[in-house]
Amino acid sequence: MNKIICNTAANGATPRLSVLIPFYKDDASALINALSAQNLSQHVEIILVDDGTGDADLTAKTSQAVMDCKPACTLITLALNQGRAKARNHLQSASKADWILFLDADMRPVKDNFLENYLSLIEANMADVFFGGFTVEAKSQNKSGELHRALSAVSDCLPLHERQAAGPQFVASSNLCIRKSVIEDNPFDDGFQGWGWEDSEWAARIASKHTLLHVDNPALHLGLESTDTLLNRFSSSGANYARFTQKHPELAKTLTLFQLSNKLKSIPGQKLIRPFLKLIVKLPFPIKARLIALKLWRASWYAEALS
Repeated sequence: MNKIICNTAANGATPRLSVLIPFYKDDASALINALSAQNLSQHVEIILVDDGTGDADLTAKTSQAVMDCKPACTLITLALNQGRAKARNHLQSASKADWILFLDADMRPVKDNFLENYLSLIEANMADVFFGGFTVEAKSQNKSGELHRALSAVSDCLPLHERQAAGPQFVASSNLCIRKSVIEDNPFDDGFQGWGWEDSEWAARIASKHTLLHVDNPALHLGLESTDTLLNRFSSSGANYARFTQKHPELAKTLTLFQLSNKLKSIPGQKLIRPFLKLIVKLPFPIKARLIALKLWRASWYAEALS
């Protein structure tokens, strides 16, 4: 049975923005505290979905942060893991505002006026979807996350003008502000299972129907994964990538990853290179060499999924 803990002390007028935070085994309490400190209690509500973590200590810590939060704040704990798309759809259905902001639990606002910036954009009515972008620290605080930090820095943390030129290609749900009617009419595809590509597919799907604007309102990504986790995610997300390419074949053809995967697909026995790629990724080679090997590792598994 799902459980709900709610702090309604700040309830009153309908909020202008619902901040929605899905998480699984992440500690969201620091993010709740950071958002609460922005002092916009009358304009914002915060709703979290714990997607079946099953950790009593984490639930207790998150619940305390919810009760201490200045804005209205709700924690919904799901009994079983339902996946990223279903968790986000669950969140938006529980929200009260006409606009929603998806944030991952391992993100932190970079600016003290982070929420105020989104409220100003909403008031200006400039677009239906705003992606604020994200950034990473100059160096990972732990050695195991350094490869992920380096990958994000070169692949995801792009300047505003590059993101805007690419349109939906560099949109992620980690810091995504959406008019609620858009997500109601276009929910995330819950056919995506496990990790990856459901937010990219969603962005590609809505881009032709709604105005998407990249903005400079970043969040800091602190939840850097270990090398082993990256390898596992890339090797297990091929089915999701194939689903994305089937739904958006023309967009897929323009992406370097798709072109590389297709080239590898045509090479007999290409998967035999994986043990060597994995070795390069895990050993202390120069970071550029490890990143190349990691990208080839991902492309090799995706090539198999596209076959």
